[in-house]
Amino acid sequence: MRVVIAEDSVLLREGLAGLLTRFGFEVVAAVGDAAALVAAVREHRPDLTVTDVRMPPGFTDEGLRAAVALRAADPDLAVVALSQYVQHSYAGELLASGQGRAIGYLLKDHIADVAEFVDKLRRVAEGGTVVDPEVVRQLMQRGRDPLGRLSAREREVLALIAEGHSNAAIARILILTEAGVGKHIGSVLTKLHLPVSDDTNRRVLAVLTYLRGQQ
Repeated sequence: MRVVIAEDSVLLREGLAGLLTRFGFEVVAAVGDAAALVAAVREHRPDLTVTDVRMPPGFTDEGLRAAVALRAADPDLAVVALSQYVQHSYAGELLASGQGRAIGYLLKDHIADVAEFVDKLRRVAEGGTVVDPEVVRQLMQRGRDPLGRLSAREREVLALIAEGHSNAAIARILILTEAGVGKHIGSVLTKLHLPVSDDTNRRVLAVLTYLRGQQ
């Protein structure tokens, strides 16, 4: 799996490159600013792009804005934003790009297990959506809530879907049966009036509805 890494800190950039190489990724470029990120993605067309949010020259949201622009040009590009904080102004836009597929937003301080982190990167590269729980929580606190028709339990289930959990994992977390989780998910999809399509796509649409509603 070919990866482009964008991180302004030399130590973090080289450390991440070494880690991913150890787990079988091919790091085709490791750059330190947003302009170099855009150039590297255009040159190498990687399977996955991992970028920091704060990048030179302004150290505000350059990396995230570059990711949004890259996804606008290529909605199939798999991107993971890896940051120390949630940048509200572009987080929702990034997560909504490409119909919510092959996208992730993870917080550096919350990564406690390397194997789990690598698994999340692979899931995004394969078209999945993985969002840190803190990102979901902060987006929930902003603006109006269009999901008022959902019950408290249904909102819990939807939040866990947004974090990338499977039905089995949600069942373990909420101490439910998988059948019970399936019923909650079915209710969520029905209440959000999502179109009938394959289950994976409906789950992605549910996540997008959820995140867009929390901005």
